[in-house]
Amino acid sequence: MLLKRTNIEERLGKTLKNATDSQKILDEVFRILEKDQQSTERIQLSLSGGKSNIINHFDFDLLDTHKIYHLAQIKQICIDYRLRFLDSKYFKGEIPNEVVAKIKKLEKEHGIEIKGYKIIAPSKLFKLADKDDPLLLVPIGNNYFYLIHKWGNDLHPFRKSLMWPFKSILNLTALILVASYLVTFLVPNGLFSKSSSSAEFWIIYFFMFKSIAAVVIFYGFALGKNFNPAIWNSKYFNA
Repeated sequence: MLLKRTNIEERLGKTLKNATDSQKILDEVFRILEKDQQSTERIQLSLSGGKSNIINHFDFDLLDTHKIYHLAQIKQICIDYRLRFLDSKYFKGEIPNEVVAKIKKLEKEHGIEIKGYKIIAPSKLFKLADKDDPLLLVPIGNNYFYLIHKWGNDLHPFRKSLMWPFKSILNLTALILVASYLVTFLVPNGLFSKSSSSAEFWIIYFFMFKSIAAVVIFYGFALGKNFNPAIWNSKYFNA
């Protein structure tokens, strides 16, 4: 049996074809990577700016219902824990890559470009880079928002209790009254007279109340502080 002779021209042509196929594969990979990079840049640009009055038309059958929240629920959480609910463009912390990855995944599943990002976080996160528990949400219509991702550390377990005085002026007054009462007990008996009496106790208590209230009022005005219901969705630092 005679072996077929090798045609160098044919071999050279196959080599060229293989090289062409490899180049096509490389071009396709490059195109995919370029498209992904463009998508990343678009999402990052949308996170750092854009309009807030947006409705994202998700496929509700594909959404996790446990991640859908009404504005009233968000407001209550922000008031209880002294948080803010603002457009993502005001957020000064670093948004991790996994957030962008989740957004891409959602966009691919629903066939949309997500816009109108909102973030729940402590006030300082909208001014300083920090790591306390930001949540990224997007509007889905009728004052409902969908939670995309949470990152960072959890809030302190006593944050709700610590922020209770700032929910209203009545709460703050109650705290001052209790604090004044406790401080009054620290005053030694007979400090102002030889014999202690209930009248002396209440006079000292009244003095302590005025002193603590004055400090609180000065602190509030000096730093431009306000109560939780007034700041939960305010973009102003001294709100």
